[in-house]
Amino acid sequence: MISDADACPELRDALDIARTPHGTVDNVMRVHSHRPNTMRGHVILYQAVLHDDANTLPTWLQEVIGSYVSFLNGCAYSYANHWKNAAHLMENKARADDVEAALKRCKPEDVFGGAELALLQYAEKLTRTPGEMQESDVRALQDADLDDGQILEANQIISYFNYVNRSLNGLGVSTQGDVIGYYLD
Repeated sequence: MISDADACPELRDALDIARTPHGTVDNVMRVHSHRPNTMRGHVILYQAVLHDDANTLPTWLQEVIGSYVSFLNGCAYSYANHWKNAAHLMENKARADDVEAALKRCKPEDVFGGAELALLQYAEKLTRTPGEMQESDVRALQDADLDDGQILEANQIISYFNYVNRSLNGLGVSTQGDVIGYYLD
């Protein structure tokens, strides 16, 4: 990964749009430093999937879904960052601890029901066995009172995390040197 000090002008521009609220560039973005165009694309996708005002799924649930996908994929990097975000947004340590334990057992039904559970079951199937997805999987989400926009949001969160988990794991990216989590404490 190329440091800020060694960055060419094109990379400096990409690094500037990738900066976190902490003022740093996390390794998930810096790993793109040899191809600034993919860094810019990644930032745009990340912001659209998880930080767009048009999204209607609760932000804490978006982060829980991303954390679950990252856990299922064995992506320690994304799990560390996004679980910290989810726990922060839940604003209830005991609840967050119960949710994390259930996710790590692959038993979201122990702490969730209704639409939240349906989304996590959809996330697990789409992550583990994407070739087995059927129309009935989307119908189950509709039957749980999720609208088509919310289903698309969830699908994009799940798809994004599957992409980024594979990218991070495939390149050996770690949290070393990163500030963990998006939110300033």
